[in-house]
Amino acid sequence: MAGALPNCLICGADLVYASESTLHTCAVCGKEEMGTTACEGGHYVCNTCHRQGGVDFMRKLCVLSRSKNAVEILTQAMEDKSVYPNGPEHHTMVGAALLTAYYNAGGKIGGGRMTKGDALKELQARSMQVPGGTCGFWGCCGAATSAGQALSIINGSTPLKRDEWGQCQRLTSTILGHLADQGGPRCCKRTGYTALLDGTDFLNEHFNVRMERPESVTCRFRAGNKQCLRRECPYFPKKGE
Repeated sequence: MAGALPNCLICGADLVYASESTLHTCAVCGKEEMGTTACEGGHYVCNTCHRQGGVDFMRKLCVLSRSKNAVEILTQAMEDKSVYPNGPEHHTMVGAALLTAYYNAGGKIGGGRMTKGDALKELQARSMQVPGGTCGFWGCCGAATSAGQALSIINGSTPLKRDEWGQCQRLTSTILGHLADQGGPRCCKRTGYTALLDGTDFLNEHFNVRMERPESVTCRFRAGNKQCLRRECPYFPKKGE
């Protein structure tokens, strides 16, 4: 398996998801916050500490990338040891991959007023507000939210815009519909790939760009997810792969 080890960042034990938030102390930085997820040994790692390495790596990768393929960019990032099988770093990575591929394909961001670096900085600021576990606790997967954030930066959406606002809701609702059809439990690889395939199709159709889209996607990260849907996942390897 590529990427970092799954489960607890401190001891490697399985994570336990509670139905209600309680006060925890981060085992890395010592910060106290309300949370729902700790390992079987009681270790809690805050959202910031969990995702910081992966988010930093993704931003550097995207600044240098010339790829027009968002799935390719995300896969390259997920292979790095700073990125865990599941976690809130994906809430930044999905939107960053979409923004980068769009820009590299000649897409204009904010009417041409924003550079790729500025857009990635804004995407990071927005996405860092979305905690881990949103797919199960908010009823809105962070992969869809991340793609929606990317689109809102591209088209300049605000709560007062009409068409731009509607475009963002359309994209996120399309992604969420496909994720609902796939069903749970959570997998940040599956949801990320789905969000980027839908996002690529949407941007190509509505923004006159030609981002590259793979004909098929095969996940290489299944060994790191005990809850993998295996053959029920659209990205699980076919026989012979």
